[in-house]
Amino acid sequence: MAGPDDELWVDDAAGPVVRPFAVARGRTRHAHKGLDLIAVVVTAEVAMPDPRTLTPEDEAILELCVVPQSVADVAAALALPLGLVRVLLSDLSDRRLVAIRRPSTAAFPDQRLLKEVIDGLRAL
Repeated sequence: MAGPDDELWVDDAAGPVVRPFAVARGRTRHAHKGLDLIAVVVTAEVAMPDPRTLTPEDEAILELCVVPQSVADVAAALALPLGLVRVLLSDLSDRRLVAIRRPSTAAFPDQRLLKEVIDGLRAL
């Protein structure tokens, strides 16, 4: 007999709710270094693997990342926790289905320059 609490675990549009750790098969850590919020992810230009080997989340990530996306943007677009997205991206990277690029450190200004800007702003 189903009680009123059973209805909390079903979403009319999505079906049964699956906890994030179940999607990541119980893993909470990723193996890939460089998966920070601003790392850029893009779907690799390889033949699409057998769809039976992909989860719905994997498929959504691969479709989304045809256009380069930051890790934070992927998590936001899929409405998934960041930790879970990092685990999934790490798995896809290990399978060479996505490429992960860290932003160049040259894109970040020198700390000395930032200090000078802050000092200049304070002087105003």
